[in-house]
Formats: sequence, structure tokens, C-alpha cells
Amino acid sequence: MYWSKYFIPTLKEAPAGTEAISHQLLLRAGLVHMLTAGVYTYLPLGYRVLKNVERVIRQEMNAAGAAELFMPCLHPLELWKQTGRDEVLKDVMIRFKDGRGREMCLGPTHEEVVTDLVKNFVQSYRQLPVILYQIQTKFRDEMRARFGIVRACEFIMKDAYSFDRDAAGLQKNYARMETAYRNIFKRLDLDVVVVAADSGAMGGKVSHEFMVPAEIGEDAVAVCGSCAFRGGASVLETAGGVCPQCGQKNLAKSPALELGHIFQLGVKYSAAQQALFLDEKGERQPIIMGCYGIGVSRVVAAIIEKHHDEKGIIWPKAAAPFDVEILTLPGPDDAEGVEPAARELYRALTEWGMDVLVDDRPDSPGRKFNDADLIGIPLRVTIGRKNMAQGQIEIKVRGTGAMVLVPQQEAGGRIKEMIAKL
Repeated sequence: MYWSKYFIPTLKEAPAGTEAISHQLLLRAGLVHMLTAGVYTYLPLGYRVLKNVERVIRQEMNAAGAAELFMPCLHPLELWKQTGRDEVLKDVMIRFKDGRGREMCLGPTHEEVVTDLVKNFVQSYRQLPVILYQIQTKFRDEMRARFGIVRACEFIMKDAYSFDRDAAGLQKNYARMETAYRNIFKRLDLDVVVVAADSGAMGGKVSHEFMVPAEIGEDAVAVCGSCAFRGGASVLETAGGVCPQCGQKNLAKSPALELGHIFQLGVKYSAAQQALFLDEKGERQPIIMGCYGIGVSRVVAAIIEKHHDEKGIIWPKAAAPFDVEILTLPGPDDAEGVEPAARELYRALTEWGMDVLVDDRPDSPGRKFNDADLIGIPLRVTIGRKNMAQGQIEIKVRGTGAMVLVPQQEAGGRIKEMIAKL
């Protein structure tokens, strides 16, 4: 992809009223654009990041045995009345009457809808267990939309649901989903803390949150300043500031951002909506359910919160919109062949399966270097007339700042090696 043919509207300064670093950099790097408070357009660069995060989630969910589907955003309110959550969530639910006078809402979540779906197709214990998931847009009438895409009125979420015949099956799937979540966040270079949590309006007796320490977080975790220990904030009360791992009295409360939440729902929804199955004795039983959510768009913001410097974003490889950025600095008549060298390197790297962005704009070197640091692609390859006169190309690692000069004919191979090590 060539920058001159793409759409990356970078900004030199953070827009007024942006508190969070992630919000500032999302806007400055041309990843998103605010339509109105709490509602954002994902621009091409940001959309690529979003899809990369979704790909990691899909791979781990599929590996855990979940099947993907796609449910409607538009819900009949009568489904929500069956569980009573039309009242529980009335403050954030966007509801209306359609042209036929039916009471409808835009889905803030999908427990009622997926339960209604499964009860129409699963009638026997022989059809269980079932695990379904989707990546879908959710809608909530947030009165306090904050921090850009972190707390928005329209956001992307991965929600999964398990359906089992008994508690033992639920425990097995719950453990499977917890492992999948740990894998997802590890691959996205997010060091999460898993803590027991209140199930709230979702219901059920057991739930766990996946939180990452971050300045903009509205939750909290305990962090040890002497070792790598992370734990729930309740540890501070029970341990008196003494780390349970290293024994040092250096435990402190740190703000944290919730990225995922898993629940053992039990029969809260299946009993209310009559999602029943026949057991071995021919008796009807409510299906045992679990629910597993990840805020996909929130994960994008969390990655930026944890991976940036004063110059801009530093994308982990799994989330980066491109693997390599080629930056061209030709002379007036390009006697050194900078542009042809860039096109040849671009061809070679893309044939090897890499995603490559070429900054071919006729802008100043300073503008190009600043934008490269801002958008944070893992490797920057600079092809300039001075180095080309010596037959060399510069490669820089965004995360470490390490820089090497390599012979032009060896550049492709060296880039391939460096990408593999990231």
C-alpha cells in the first residue's frame, strides 16, 4: 500500500478536550474520527488494527472449540422483558417503537437473543455442549462517554456463550475460555490481571475480570513495586501492603482498565426463557450457561495506553496495521534510484506475505520521520539518496530505536529475519 493512495490524516497536535493518551494518539495517527461524543469512525489504518485484534481473538476462540455466528443488533423488547433486564438496563438501553408499533431496542448485549436462538434448536442432552461466539457492535446510551473508544455509545465486542447439561460441563468450558483469554492478551502484549468479580446485572454466582493496569482505568488492582506480582485490589486489605509473592511491603493500588469479563450464568436466562433440554431420564432441565466477553475496541485503546512513547504509538506485531513502513527520500531527479529500489523491495516483501506501507509522499524528511514514529509500525526502512549512493538501506526498530545499515541486496532478507524476531 502506498501512502499517497491511502487515507492517513495525521495531526501534529492532540485535539482539545482529549484526556487519555490513547484517545489523543488514535486521533493524531489518523486511526479514528469522532462523529459525535461516544461515536467513532474507524479510518483505514485504525480499521486494520481492529481487524488484526479480531483475528487474534477468532484464532483463539476457534481453537477453544467455539463456533462463530452473527446475531442481530435490532432486538424485540419482549425478549428482554422475559428476564426483567429491560428494567435493569433501562438507563443505557436505546429503545424505540418501529413503524409497526413494536417495542424494539438496539442490543447492549446478547444473552437474551442467543438463549432464544439455542432453545429453538437444542432439545436433547445429546446436542450439548454448544459454544457460540460473535464479534458485533453494541449500543449503550452512555451519559459519560469518556476516553475516546474506551467508554463509547457504540463499540465492538466479542461475546461468547456456552451451553451445558450440568455444572461440570460449565466448569470445563469456563476454564477453556479463561485459557483462551490469557492466550489472546498475551499475543497482544497486554499483561492482564485476572481477578474474581461481582457479576452485577449479568447474573450468576461466579465471574472473573481481565484487567490491565492503566492510568485511565476506572477499576483497580494491587501492584508490587519490588517484584512482578499483580493481584486484585482486595489483596491490599488482607495483606496490609505486604506482597504475598516477595514479602516486601511495597504493594500499592493501581488504576486498571477492564478488557474482558467471564461469567458462570447458571440457569438465569435459560429458566426465564424456557431454554430446556431432555436429560437421559426424559425429564426437562434448564440449560446451564456461561458468558464470556471482550471489549474489542477497548483492547485497541489499551494497547496504545501500554505501548507508546513521546513520539507516538509502538504497535506490538500482532496488532500493527502494517509490518513494515518503507520511507523514501529521493533527490530532485532520483539519480540514485531510490523510488525503483523502494518498489522492488515492496514487491519482494509483499510476496513473502508481509503487509507493507510505502511513504512515497513528496514531503520533507522531518514530516515523514515524525509520521512514521506517530503511527508506530514495527519496522521502518529508509531508502534515501545518501545511503543509496553507498549501496545501503537503513532499518530501524520502532520499539527499541535500534538502527542498522545493510547492503541493498541483503535488505529483504534482513527485514524478514527482524520481523520474525519481533
